[in-house]
Amino acid sequence: MGVTMETLRSVRTAAVWPWISTLARLALAAVWLVAGGLKVGDLAASARAVHAYELMSYDTAEVVGAIQPFLEIALGLLLLIGLATRLTAAISAVLMVIFIAGITWAWAKGLQIDCGCFSDGGALAEGKEAAYGLDILRDLGFLALSGLLVWRPKTRFSVDGLLMGDAR
Repeated sequence: MGVTMETLRSVRTAAVWPWISTLARLALAAVWLVAGGLKVGDLAASARAVHAYELMSYDTAEVVGAIQPFLEIALGLLLLIGLATRLTAAISAVLMVIFIAGITWAWAKGLQIDCGCFSDGGALAEGKEAAYGLDILRDLGFLALSGLLVWRPKTRFSVDGLLMGDAR
């Protein structure tokens, strides 16, 4: 029996996916680590950014704003080391959907705020316009990375790989 071209293509594809997933895992880890790292030093600003969406009371926004940076950093660290990749990616996907919904809400309400994803957030300075379309597109890209990792969580150089006996 000979090896068919389809079999060779299938083997090559199977070998490439862990590398693609590794790049997605590391990119998403960087996103969470940077986003959380920028917020963790000023939890009051994080609370103001959450409250700017006008979706919850200030007291609730204060709690969410205090938890969010630590959650983002935890997700980033888990993805960086590749532990519980599928679960972490699923949580990332849920958060991205929530963020996209929040940005869409702010846009629909006519609010002029910075999304607070990689900044202090809150009301924009006079004369500045929100870039909600770009924010949503960016978050859709992050959602796609999360989805890819939910679909194909096997990555290289991960704790998951060590635990499963595939440390490559």
